[in-house]
Amino acid sequence: MPGDKSVAHRAVLFNCLAEGVATVTGLPDGEDVHSTIRAMRALGCVVEESAAAGEVRIVGSAMKLSPPAETIDCGNSGTTMRLLMGVLAGSDIMASLSGDASLTRRPMERVAVVLRTLGAKIETIDGTPPVSITGCRLTAQRIETNVASAQVKSAALLAGLRAEGTTLVVEPQPTRDHTERMLAAMGVALRTSHEGIAIEGPSVPRAVDIDVCGDASSAAFFAVAATLVDGADIVVRNICANPGRIGFVQVLRRMGADMELSNQRDVAGEPVADLRVRSARLRATEIGGSEIPACIDELPVLAVAASSAEGTTIIRDAGELRVKESDRIATVATMLSRMGATIDEREDGLRIEGGALRGHCTIEAAGDHRIAMSAAVAALAAQGPVTIAGAQVAAVSFPDFYEMLESLETKDGS
Repeated sequence: MPGDKSVAHRAVLFNCLAEGVATVTGLPDGEDVHSTIRAMRALGCVVEESAAAGEVRIVGSAMKLSPPAETIDCGNSGTTMRLLMGVLAGSDIMASLSGDASLTRRPMERVAVVLRTLGAKIETIDGTPPVSITGCRLTAQRIETNVASAQVKSAALLAGLRAEGTTLVVEPQPTRDHTERMLAAMGVALRTSHEGIAIEGPSVPRAVDIDVCGDASSAAFFAVAATLVDGADIVVRNICANPGRIGFVQVLRRMGADMELSNQRDVAGEPVADLRVRSARLRATEIGGSEIPACIDELPVLAVAASSAEGTTIIRDAGELRVKESDRIATVATMLSRMGATIDEREDGLRIEGGALRGHCTIEAAGDHRIAMSAAVAALAAQGPVTIAGAQVAAVSFPDFYEMLESLETKDGS
């Protein structure tokens, strides 16, 4: 799989803030991580590309950033923008952040309101980008985030690096902990307890070489594909096995999938493993509550799995899907309905009747990489061909997706 985006964003950004020099390998070639690299360069950081693909050498700035010459373009990457809001809040510079048409519709006030608790000076346009930040001195506080979001939490922790004293971040429910793991590996005083995540500031991370593991979210498409295609047997190597990232494995196992994690190990604080998947008959399940944050990005392709399962699957408590690159509740419902599934759209999720997908239709990717790739997986299980309009958007996270999918042949060569 391509390098894990969540880990890659942080490996670049945190080493840019650190003291020292680091080499980061295994970076994915998708546009989102390039947006982070360009943004950090715009802030005066040294990120040198090596001859080897996916490798950069970073000279840490020791938290000293330069004012950008113009508005920083975050492209389609919400992670880039939200983490930068935390980085810039306690700096001594002014900066503006914007992005493409999709990103400028996504909510940023949820981050801004949390950072203002520390004294940050941040302005949005009706809660969305562009975002204007005037760096200032921050005061450590207890922060209660109003949404279960790893990006909101991470922005608060990054701001806490500059605040004097202990910043305590309290979430409504646990979210992915890539930021905590990596900052701890870089020597930052950080502790997690039943009360929340506490970070001591001011603090400067130490540069650390990082080999980025394979992207678990990308692996989910192949895991569902292998489950649905008769006779399939694949191994996806070297993927991020962080419990906060492989919720899709637990969901699919509950549905009857034949999946096995092996060769488990630790790389720069992140659990890594190989995932073997064989075809299986699936049964319906209910997905909701505290397990949603660990599989939020994989819900579109899990909905595809549900459409081929026996029984009725309910996805609830997933209103966050409404504010992704597309309204993923609506786009998934439209996609599967056009392919012949019986599916009801709900405010915070979906009700999906399992059965056979017909195909013989055109699906609009809606400018959303996960919808495009989910449609491709659904097409494998469909009775007829499927055309995906705007399929090239998959390159945002997985430029080689279609080529890799095409390279997998069944035993009869089809």
